[in-house]
Amino acid sequence: MKMLKQGFGLIIFTAVLAGCSSTQTTEAPEPAPADTGAGSMGADSGSVVDEPTEPEVQLDTVFYFDFDQAILRPDARIALAGHAAELKSSPRSVRLEGHADERGSREYNMALGERRANAVRDFLVLQGVDASLIETISYGEEQPLALGMSESSWSQNRRVELK
Repeated sequence: MKMLKQGFGLIIFTAVLAGCSSTQTTEAPEPAPADTGAGSMGADSGSVVDEPTEPEVQLDTVFYFDFDQAILRPDARIALAGHAAELKSSPRSVRLEGHADERGSREYNMALGERRANAVRDFLVLQGVDASLIETISYGEEQPLALGMSESSWSQNRRVELK
């Protein structure tokens, strides 16, 4: 079961990377033909230099957890380090929404969602993000992403969303 969870996480991570790389490849060549048609070499080299800095890698904003755990997975730590760098360079308020699957009592799941949101907050603060810019909230089992009584549904509901 643990290997299935790890495999699912790897599939999601690979899909995100594949989506990011295809977006960058598509956007970079488009300005060059328009600039080449204008015939201005100075404008052409100026836009090619500007274009690669504009597209940013889309970082994950949903971080998944193992059953009954509030420990960050390695893939979540990598994405959160990217978010921390962004938040340090251009500070803004963020909200961390903790969630749990439907197993367990309502009260337990509210507390688990809070522990998960706090784990993400603590990681960001350790990376240098100002704690006063981070709000945490727990929805427990109240806002499921997937409905169903299976591990695949439950695994999607054990998460923290960065908004």
